[in-house]
Amino acid sequence: MIKSKNDLYSYIKADLNTFGFSKVFVPLKKKILSIVIPYIWKYEIILRKTEYYSNCREDLIGRIICNIYKIRLYKYGIKLGFSIPINTCGPGLRLCHIGTVVINPNSRIGKNARIHVGVNIGNYSKFDGNWVPTNAPIIGDNVYIGPGAKLFGSIHIGNDVAIGANSVVNKDVENHVTVAGVPCRVINKSGSDNMIIKGMK
Repeated sequence: MIKSKNDLYSYIKADLNTFGFSKVFVPLKKKILSIVIPYIWKYEIILRKTEYYSNCREDLIGRIICNIYKIRLYKYGIKLGFSIPINTCGPGLRLCHIGTVVINPNSRIGKNARIHVGVNIGNYSKFDGNWVPTNAPIIGDNVYIGPGAKLFGSIHIGNDVAIGANSVVNKDVENHVTVAGVPCRVINKSGSDNMIIKGMK
């Protein structure tokens, strides 16, 4: 979670590292930045700035700026198909494509997550007898989530895990494995090695 301006810069740098541009955001002026950085990067920068102002600025000006960033985040989210609440994703987030990504606000995702299009990380249906608002996935570090994967319920995903395309994950997953299928099962012990770029070590 971003708790200071230094955290803000380190999160943005880690996010941009996953795209291969670790030094792009500091020296460039706004006009150049808007040309160099495509929409997904802009979305992630706005996400991080919204987190910073929400978590760190209690003053009136801070709250005003926070609300402006929340509006911008919402508009960019509609444009790109992203529904990602603040304070859910650790540093080094890589959103790979424009398209639907939905994350429950009670989910927590560790550093260096690589998330593809069509991913849904959510809760059980409210009509389920086991429904509790906080029953959402907790995901470790260095996790690759393939296109169309669905993760739901009160589950824990370990570190260095790879989740195959169109998998349905509704149970805990141990560290350093690859899972796939409906419902998912362990298919090998390779994990996310060579599948992600670590924006933050």
